[in-house]
Amino acid sequence: MTIHNLYIFDRAGTCLHYSEWHRRRQAGIPKEEEFKLMFGMLFSLRSFVSKMSPTDMRDGFLSFHTSRYRLHYYETPSGLRLVLNTDLGVSSAREALQHIYSNLFVELVAKNPLCPPRAPVQSELFRARLDAFVRGLPFFAPRPA
Repeated sequence: MTIHNLYIFDRAGTCLHYSEWHRRRQAGIPKEEEFKLMFGMLFSLRSFVSKMSPTDMRDGFLSFHTSRYRLHYYETPSGLRLVLNTDLGVSSAREALQHIYSNLFVELVAKNPLCPPRAPVQSELFRARLDAFVRGLPFFAPRPA
């Protein structure tokens, strides 16, 4: 099991943070374009799921998978969106995303007066603690090639 990358978007679609660990293949487009495509896909998928669901979608969608990876999604009440891409061996990363939001982002970014709201995260402490947390997850190890 392995983790490929993490995106954090604000409610307007601005990518506030991006990290990657075991991403084997790049998208072949500029990062800004990749961020726009990812947010657009999330926006459309969320809308589609809410319209097609036969029951009330209190949590919206939590994840989806392709034949190669699983996308884990967590949206906060304030509209912050966290996306973690892993291999298919990771069934749920919801607790990890909740921890990243509540224990790392809120504590080290949102409550930090030196971090302007709705701006890309510049905090080295946040980056270091996020990296340490992700590397400590049981599903972090790279998948054999």
